[in-house]
Amino acid sequence: MTQVQSEEKQIPEKEPRQKKANGSNGEYTADSIKALEGLEAVRLRPAMYIGSTGEMGLHHLVYEVVDNSVDEALAGHADRIDVSIHIDNSITVVDNGRGIPVDDMEYHGEKLPAAQVVLTVLHAGGKFDSSTYKVSGGLHGVGVSVVNGLSHQLDLEIWRDGFVWEQGYSKGVPVTKFKKTGTTKKRGTKVHFLPDADIFSTIEYNYDTLAQRLRELALLRTDLTITPT
Repeated sequence: MTQVQSEEKQIPEKEPRQKKANGSNGEYTADSIKALEGLEAVRLRPAMYIGSTGEMGLHHLVYEVVDNSVDEALAGHADRIDVSIHIDNSITVVDNGRGIPVDDMEYHGEKLPAAQVVLTVLHAGGKFDSSTYKVSGGLHGVGVSVVNGLSHQLDLEIWRDGFVWEQGYSKGVPVTKFKKTGTTKKRGTKVHFLPDADIFSTIEYNYDTLAQRLRELALLRTDLTITPT
């Protein structure tokens, strides 16, 4: 008989598991917890707030600002909203409502203009006070701050109590102080913003898409005029 010798199978040693870059070895520890400040969360996960970073989300930015103006109309304080698409695809929304409050409020131990808090803090607005708005649309207090966080530039102008107030922002961060810049007989709020091309796959608006949505909103009150230009 011929004996057949079997070779021993060489089993390679397991390579040591590589540690992750943060040194946590894949464990769920305190180092895994991140606390995002201001509008960082919006810029990090924009689709959570506006649905997408494509055309749908881009148009949603306009709806959020317009919804705030519509809320003023539904509360009986505005009857006109003008929406303009500019050649650079920036948007201007103007209403003749009461204007965002301009007086100071305390936020985290600091005195800040209420308008700045509304523009830079999630869940800050009049929609959580049942006496201010009986009904409201949009993202219920986060809409305009989300728009601010996802805009390369946003300029706020408020006409209230006979004065003009202004402030500029970039990517949700104030770049100018909130200040009184003149007098006026008008009242209302003007928001001009340019979406951030680093966030959206396109920043080109479709006039027909916006016009259709604005026509639908105009039906909410017979005395409300919404003009797209």
